Amino acid sequence: MLFWRNTTENAAGAWEPETAQGSFGRLWGMFLNARVAIAAVLVILQEALQALGTPLNFWTLAVCIAYLGATLAVRLWAPPRPLNSTFDGFWVLTIGVDVMVFSLLNFYQASVPNYTPLFALPVLLASVLGPIVLAFGTAASVTLLLLADAAGTAVQGGGEVNARLLQAALSGSGFFLVALLANQLATRLAREEKLTKESQSAARMQIQVNELVVATLAEGVLVMDGNGFVRSANPAARRLLAAQETAFPAPFKLGAQSAWQPLVELMQHTFAQQSAYESNISLVHPGLNARRLQVRSRLTESRDGPHESLCVMFLEDLREMEARVRIEKLAAMGRMSTAVAHEIRNPLAAIAQANALLEEDLQEASQRQLTAMIAQNAQRLAKIVDEVLDISRAQQEIPAPQTTSLWLDEAARRIANDWARQNASSGQLRICTDCANTEVGFDDDHLRRLMLNLLDNALRYTSGAAQGIEVSTQRVAPGQARLSVWSDGQTLEETVQAHLFEPFFSSESRSTGLGLYICRELCERYGAQIGYQRVPRENIQGNEFFIMFQPASQRLRTELPSMDSVLV
Repeated sequence: MLFWRNTTENAAGAWEPETAQGSFGRLWGMFLNARVAIAAVLVILQEALQALGTPLNFWTLAVCIAYLGATLAVRLWAPPRPLNSTFDGFWVLTIGVDVMVFSLLNFYQASVPNYTPLFALPVLLASVLGPIVLAFGTAASVTLLLLADAAGTAVQGGGEVNARLLQAALSGSGFFLVALLANQLATRLAREEKLTKESQSAARMQIQVNELVVATLAEGVLVMDGNGFVRSANPAARRLLAAQETAFPAPFKLGAQSAWQPLVELMQHTFAQQSAYESNISLVHPGLNARRLQVRSRLTESRDGPHESLCVMFLEDLREMEARVRIEKLAAMGRMSTAVAHEIRNPLAAIAQANALLEEDLQEASQRQLTAMIAQNAQRLAKIVDEVLDISRAQQEIPAPQTTSLWLDEAARRIANDWARQNASSGQLRICTDCANTEVGFDDDHLRRLMLNLLDNALRYTSGAAQGIEVSTQRVAPGQARLSVWSDGQTLEETVQAHLFEPFFSSESRSTGLGLYICRELCERYGAQIGYQRVPRENIQGNEFFIMFQPASQRLRTELPSMDSVLV
């Protein structure tokens, strides 16, 4: 069984055989070199015997020279062979030639030397590099040739015939044993090498998986030795360590920057105590705000003597941790609020119905005033419940791709006029549309809910002057439109602006703080963006909430035009 790799194309485009790699490739080369060396030794031996006075046998010399040429040809120009090749022309040039040459030498020998041990080379070659059938076949052919040579000597009248036959039989038995043992060892070597390659492949794959996992972690990972050199750092760790967009190719010295000194002290403490450690530290870069990190250090166990222990640090930005905690709290609060709203809704409806029935039987003004207060507060509670439930509805409703588009000007004008009639605010509202024939990807009911929230806010904070509220549309790019709701209210405080679209945040004690949050959820559902800015209208400063819509045929998020505003 010859181990050759397939031909490969080199950089120049020529095709050339590639030598077999691994244990069997080295064995194959060793056998070819051994054949060349034996052939050269045989030629030199014939010359040496002639120099010592032994009559030269020209047939023996010719056979040795021809064998040397054949071995050199096989060594230099032997083509690659497929695996498990047995009896073919190539084996005739290797094992067959060896057996034939050694048989001729054994036949032409006079007294010395004895060429029988040379048969071990083709037997080993067939046993190690071929299947068991070829190994036993070669041993059998060698044994038959030795027996035939012994029988031929007996026919010619040579002495000690029995001894020669016994010697040939013993030699043949030894060749069979060598063939069996060598083939078993070669088979085991092939199996072990295959397992080794599979293990190496699995190890390389596991290393690649580990590298991908570590590289994509949001948590920073640093691997350091006892001298403070960082052997490895994932992208998150580099981002947390760097003051700006600075590259730190590993390995680098952890003490190279003064801002990293807390990490150096933590690393030294970990090595000194030989135990895990956890601490919160601050990295202070000159001219920048301090970056607070939670650091957990672990030591790798050095089970092999030559390998040193390494310190692995896990870095996490405390601000990101706090943000995740806030998000989890808000999510839990939202689930709880939804559950509570569902529980409140039924008894609240019963209270409102009972109050309406009671009001029908009351005649006194004071008593009817009390029922009116009950009805008013029940209605307020119902509105709060509806706002809480609107959050879950906005997250669960999935718009149909082919039915969620509308003409923005027409829809905005209709919704604004309906709102003005319901709130008796026609004198305060001004409508300016400039998006003729512009279709946007948004559902009509959701746009109504969005605009009513914004208009209610505008009415709540407006000064009450005529045309103190404005609804306008504008085309900002081909196929892209903008809707804004402006009011002439007072400037919002910076702390209020920073939390405008967060749930349950409100500057009023009687508000749930869910209106703008629901607006943001609806916009994100359709790929739109909502924002706030302070802008003038006819030389009057006011608060503007604006929505950037995607075209009906495209719902991908795009960047908003550059403006001094707060975007969500």
